[in-house]
Amino acid sequence: MSEIDSIEILARADHWLAVNKPAGLSVYESTYTGPREATLLGLLRRQLGVDRIHAIHRLDHATSGVLLLSLDARTAAELSAQFQSRAVVKTYIAVVRGEPAEQFQVDHPLSGASGRGQGKPALTEFRTLARLRLAIPLARHPEARYALVEASPETGRYHQIRRHLKHAAHPIVGDVKYGKGEHNRLFRQHYGVHRLLLHARRLQFADPQDGAMVTVEAPFDSAFERALALFGETGV
Repeated sequence: MSEIDSIEILARADHWLAVNKPAGLSVYESTYTGPREATLLGLLRRQLGVDRIHAIHRLDHATSGVLLLSLDARTAAELSAQFQSRAVVKTYIAVVRGEPAEQFQVDHPLSGASGRGQGKPALTEFRTLARLRLAIPLARHPEARYALVEASPETGRYHQIRRHLKHAAHPIVGDVKYGKGEHNRLFRQHYGVHRLLLHARRLQFADPQDGAMVTVEAPFDSAFERALALFGETGV
């Protein structure tokens, strides 16, 4: 992702800002990122001319959308407390395989990144926004079926939305870890979509300075827009 010159800033106050994280960009340096690979925090430090910036929550490397950050430790602690108390409203949009119910819930414990130990409680609410049938034979079926869903995670476990949708038998298109290769290939070959179709669309939280409610919404990138266009007018 070295070709990224700047990160889109969606909203900014004196001590915090919200940005639109691109898909395929890691937030932090880690064992998964090479020493020369760009990270969102590194790009933002240079872009804003600051020595330190705090990511309040995480988005997967492959996920795009709203990410909240702070410019000082006190604001970071106050915003983190809102996430821990589940006061923050998080809304994601995903394209999934199959035809899920109009509304459904996945209440399924999830372990951490290591996969070891007992799973912790994890709950996600889902709402189906649109359905799609493509006249493309796939596996043993004469057509391929997909849905556009809205996900509202109540907890924040590792890969929660991706794992919960796999558990519900509606994996996300483009998910190379939890998804289905034939569906990922279909979107790559027919529509030029080479990314995980999961986007953090909206975030609602209280400004630590005055308590006012803030809603930040992130636009979709061009690849996600191509996928959305298949569903027609959806209002997302």
